[in-house]
Amino acid sequence: MGRVHSRAARSAGAVLEVVATSGPAGSARAAAELGFADSSSVDELIDRCLDVVHVCTPNNVHAEQSLRALDAGSAIICEKPLATDSTSARAILARAEESGLGGTVPFAYRYHPMVREARARFRAGEAGRLLTVDASYLQDWLLGADDVNWRAEPERGGPSRVFADIGSHLVDLIEFIVDDRIVSLVATVRTVHPHRGGTPMTTEDTVAVTVEFAGGAIGALLVSQVAPGRKSALTVEIAGTEASLRFDQEQPETLWWGRRDESRLLIRDPETLHADAARLCSVPAGHPQGYQDAFNSFIADSYSYFAGDLPEGLPTLRDGVRAVLITEAVLKSVSTRSWVDVDDV
Repeated sequence: MGRVHSRAARSAGAVLEVVATSGPAGSARAAAELGFADSSSVDELIDRCLDVVHVCTPNNVHAEQSLRALDAGSAIICEKPLATDSTSARAILARAEESGLGGTVPFAYRYHPMVREARARFRAGEAGRLLTVDASYLQDWLLGADDVNWRAEPERGGPSRVFADIGSHLVDLIEFIVDDRIVSLVATVRTVHPHRGGTPMTTEDTVAVTVEFAGGAIGALLVSQVAPGRKSALTVEIAGTEASLRFDQEQPETLWWGRRDESRLLIRDPETLHADAARLCSVPAGHPQGYQDAFNSFIADSYSYFAGDLPEGLPTLRDGVRAVLITEAVLKSVSTRSWVDVDDV
């Protein structure tokens, strides 16, 4: 993610001042490969007052590093999860608000133009009242028992793996589009591989969740990192009383829009999209625009926010706290095998 952040920061006009990894050799190599002016230790970097610190480290140190960066006077862009527990996540939000500094969390799928088009249509009432949501996020990069990663280690990744990692993206995208909130849920998980690389596993490989929204709608979510052939298959199908839509992150140039009397495939074309979607069209229609483009727009909006603007749809620290609260509700439901209400930010 450091590579993705660095490209986006450069695209937004930032000066890449200093980078740190887990050791001096890695820091020097990252500076050379990513184009930073200097390298440093993590402690030295986060205790400096910089315009913005991007936190792209393992989950268990997000809270400590974000708090220290804020105390030093830096705005933060912290990878999700914002923290591995809601108490720490709330502390980051409170510290940012007390200090008057901003912070954002990269729910960058919000920045696909066709996601904004879906949102604009819902907010304009074109889909009617929300009825159902059918959504999934499927990957295969942890399919085998020999596939290992620090995210699978609870001491670094936290108590949830697949839901905190990608289920949080799915929920954020749904709530962003429909302008409604999940208020209760019931979940079940499976750990497909009891061991990975000889290490016992306690975090989940798959999650299934049934949800209820504040407005009365219901939904079903499936999240997996053991789905063969699926790389980043984030799909959301939403039905209202007047129309349905379907967005597929692997085919982000289109949005399926269906009514009882017709169905249409909407194409990313700034000449025909709502204004908020059109502003995110960074290349001409007919030229594919993808994930890095979305991330670039997220970073550009984050920098504008830190400069005092209020960009439409920017995911801030409050959205980061929201994601942690949803994850905790999922884990609580799993442990109690019951419906759980989701706490408010």
